Amino acid sequence: MCHKGVDIMIRIYTAPSCASCRKVKAWLKEHSIPFIEKNIFSTLLRESELKELLERSENGTDDIISKRSKIIKENKIDIDAMTTNDLIKFIQENPSILKRPIIIDERRFQVGYNAEEIRVFIPKELRKLAECDQIDGCPQFKDKDYLSFKEAYQNDQKNQTEV
Repeated sequence: MCHKGVDIMIRIYTAPSCASCRKVKAWLKEHSIPFIEKNIFSTLLRESELKELLERSENGTDDIISKRSKIIKENKIDIDAMTTNDLIKFIQENPSILKRPIIIDERRFQVGYNAEEIRVFIPKELRKLAECDQIDGCPQFKDKDYLSFKEAYQNDQKNQTEV
């Protein structure tokens, strides 16, 4: 589901038992933001995807790999000593070492669920629309989809201030 003039594609890397993953998916659905879900255990993670995740993470492997994971600790694996290709192969064979959820689009990258930070995934055009105070004075809100987005955004804002 795309809004007029807004073409984004968010990918989220998830695991079935992950509560934060469920929160991210619920938040995106609530805000009518389209996404592709990739279950790390049932989907083969392609080399190009893993390279992109590694390149986009600001702190290298620390951002996306759980160094406290059982596989790494028990086998005394030194992730930092691996070549990129070896690391990619290791992740493909042991996807449970990935932190989750990982949320990524063309410009943004986030690991884990954070109620404040996830707002960056609302397209800029829609964030601007949501800031318009007078629905009647905003021609953009004549479209029903935008109206529901504005209501969802305002409810979300209200809920944030109540917490």
